[in-house]
Amino acid sequence: MMIKNPFLLLAVLGIGFAACQSSENKPAESSITTAPVNEPAPVTTIQWLDSAFNKGTITEGEKIEIVYRFKNTGEKPLIIKDVRPSCGCTVAEKPLEPIAPGKEGSIKAVFDSQNKPGPSHKTITVISNTRPEHYALTFNVIVNKKS
Repeated sequence: MMIKNPFLLLAVLGIGFAACQSSENKPAESSITTAPVNEPAPVTTIQWLDSAFNKGTITEGEKIEIVYRFKNTGEKPLIIKDVRPSCGCTVAEKPLEPIAPGKEGSIKAVFDSQNKPGPSHKTITVISNTRPEHYALTFNVIVNKKS
């Protein structure tokens, strides 16, 4: 069906909207208030105590753990929203709870050197409620082929 008069359509929609807003149809007001689901977290600041490592030389098949430390230098809770390793050979864990202002936290990563001989440069992208929102954590390691 094609509407030939757009003003007629607007008038009908306006009447329908007004009818829905009458006081007889309003639900009782609730004392519970909720924040919108997509409301962004308040912005804070972060200081990286560790953001890059040189892990030296390991033997193929070894797993190494890397711990990146940071401090919430802002006035709002720091929320690490996501951590994204650059490849499947690295798994990273983010803090589950917000980090209070002035407190420290860490991101733990494990690199599995199986089938990864040679030099490796890996990156973990961190997404948080800071500006900038994205940070790159890195580590380098040389993996000697298993004999």
